[in-house]
Amino acid sequence: MPTAAYARAILVSAAASLNDALRKIGFAYEAQSKHRVKFNFGPSSSLARQIDEGAPVDIFFSADLAQMDTLDKKGRLEPGTRKHLLSNQLVLIVPSDSRLVIASPSDLLAGTVHRIALAEPGSVPVGVYTSKYLTDEGLWDRIKPKVVPVQDVRATLAAVESGNVDAGFVYKTDAALSKKVKIVYDVPVTKGPKIIYPVAIMRESRRKDAARDFINYIQSSGAKDTFKKFGFVVLG
Repeated sequence: MPTAAYARAILVSAAASLNDALRKIGFAYEAQSKHRVKFNFGPSSSLARQIDEGAPVDIFFSADLAQMDTLDKKGRLEPGTRKHLLSNQLVLIVPSDSRLVIASPSDLLAGTVHRIALAEPGSVPVGVYTSKYLTDEGLWDRIKPKVVPVQDVRATLAAVESGNVDAGFVYKTDAALSKKVKIVYDVPVTKGPKIIYPVAIMRESRRKDAARDFINYIQSSGAKDTFKKFGFVVLG
């Protein structure tokens, strides 16, 4: 897209796990709107840091509340625009051709399991969610030495697909995208962390009206159906 057109686009920084669903929604939005939209996908923690450092973002769509809360406390959000739109679920995956006997997180303690991919557990939402869950289950301290930290949830998926690791924790929506992995354990919603995806317009946005229009669109019945098709739970 030409630079001038890019400058006029609604700039959306969104969690990596939203990539496929948001791109499809973005195409549909542009087909019926005068506005264009450009996405910047990545770890929510990195995106929040970019915004805090002055990145010209119009909308932030995070995979957890903590990153949005941090920006909110710093006055980065446009008042009254924050909404909690989606939820997700953690799952444990292995390569589709894996012969390892892994049916639950406790099986990761076995000597046959050596490498477990996980998005950075100290900052990236899916990693934070997973480490908290494993801590609550009394497993984290023993599993941690086997963890191979990666950039984000899509990097975890790629590592498991390639067979470079024995297993990994991702969102259910990401696992559903690949035929090269299989889910061996769904973290129960009642036991796992509450996963919330908040979205908000940034106070420094120069395209607030267009940003509001896009946020309204992603709450439409059509957009909600798309999120559901990709495995997300739509809140409200």
